[in-house]
Amino acid sequence: MGRGFAWLDTGTHESLLQAAQYIETVQRLQNVQVANLEEIAYRMGYITKEQVLELAQPLKKNEYGQYLLRLIGEA
Repeated sequence: MGRGFAWLDTGTHESLLQAAQYIETVQRLQNVQVANLEEIAYRMGYITKEQVLELAQPLKKNEYGQYLLRLIGEA
């Protein structure tokens, strides 16, 4: 795996918890979301800014929706 990738073993309860804590830390410290499907689709050109906005509208009161709005410059 190249830079920007991490293998997270989740075969035990302890390793699953460690993986979840790692993802939470990355998202909090880097102010990015890991594996955000809307963001991936938008950045790859599969959906438009308008489609991201439409998807974000029902979620605009929570952190996920706010992230999508910031992604397209609407927040």
